[in-house]
Amino acid sequence: MATPFQLTFDCADADRMSAFWATALGYVVQPPPGGFDSWEDFLRANDIEVPPAGSISAIVDPDDVGPRVLFLRVPEPKTVKNRVHLDLRADGDEARRAMADRLIEAGATEVGRVDENGGWWIVMTDPEGNEFCVA
Repeated sequence: MATPFQLTFDCADADRMSAFWATALGYVVQPPPGGFDSWEDFLRANDIEVPPAGSISAIVDPDDVGPRVLFLRVPEPKTVKNRVHLDLRADGDEARRAMADRLIEAGATEVGRVDENGGWWIVMTDPEGNEFCVA
């Protein structure tokens, strides 16, 4: 049996990052629990302090297959290259280019193209500089 997990990103603006990665992954911002119009309503009803805007957000797979992705504000900026990154898969050259263009419109930056071993992929960064690839 596999171990359930979530992926957590440290960031400066959790709302901006959740919006970008929801677009990139085809996810949705996690809705509040049933019976609540917002996360703030849920937190207040449970006597939990409402955090400052942009400090925490999560996205989920609408088909409930992929892992939850959590974004948490941290005080320090990103300073070095990621040791782990996501590869977003696209089926074919045109689809790969179209995905990269769509992500640029959503806030990504194209770093460059890598041609290796008969294949190619695009190295990109998200709005806060985290590296990922469109492969």
